[in-house]
Amino acid sequence: MTLAQVRVTRYVTPLREGGSLPGIVEGDDLGTYVCKFRGAGQGLRVLVAEVIVAGLARALDVPTPVQVELDLDPQIARYEADEEVQDLLNASCGSNLGIDFLPGAFGYDAAYEPDPDLAGRILWIDALTANVDRSWRNPNLLVWGGTVRAIDHGASLYFHHSWPGAPGNPERFAAQPYDVSEHVLRGFVAQARDQDKALAARLTDDALAGILGDVPDQWLEPVPGADDAPAVRDRYIEFLRARLDLGREWLPS
Repeated sequence: MTLAQVRVTRYVTPLREGGSLPGIVEGDDLGTYVCKFRGAGQGLRVLVAEVIVAGLARALDVPTPVQVELDLDPQIARYEADEEVQDLLNASCGSNLGIDFLPGAFGYDAAYEPDPDLAGRILWIDALTANVDRSWRNPNLLVWGGTVRAIDHGASLYFHHSWPGAPGNPERFAAQPYDVSEHVLRGFVAQARDQDKALAARLTDDALAGILGDVPDQWLEPVPGADDAPAVRDRYIEFLRARLDLGREWLPS
């Protein structure tokens, strides 16, 4: 599967809750999307993490909004009065990430009781991918249609930020414990552990290759030792495979 391609027809409004200034846009498929921009300060690797972790979520029956590849025409920036937004749009011409906007969704809070097994799967994926951004301060969970949906995965897979300077060490990532102390779903560690073997078994080499296949080639910037998109995909699979195969130091207890 590859991301559907949608052309942006209108920039609607910025979302100023996050540091990267995502925005609401409309597409030529008549859909409305949260756009994560390639020109934001965190760079393309955040978009890559978004796609990979959303793919893992889908593979493991964790609801997450549909993603598309958004093509942004530079002409759209001409009609934006806010200089900060205009600069971001000009820096983001071409391929960006679109996440389906869920009208009427509300943020997760302590009043909501999630399905325990679903909460355990979300926690397990966060531990696998070392997601540091799902605390009570910023749960990155929406409730829509009566179901919890995981969003905003860009803070996962921290290891790829070091790749421009060094290839990194998959074994080191595999052994890195996951700090669950501030996780919004830390009360569901038992459910995460109970499902561990079944979830890991579903992430076969073919499954991981399919997930990485969703990432557009142009987002996979060459790094030392991986000078084209297929090689960079292989490196992501190597790191995830190490986390899955070389012990469970990362699984909260």
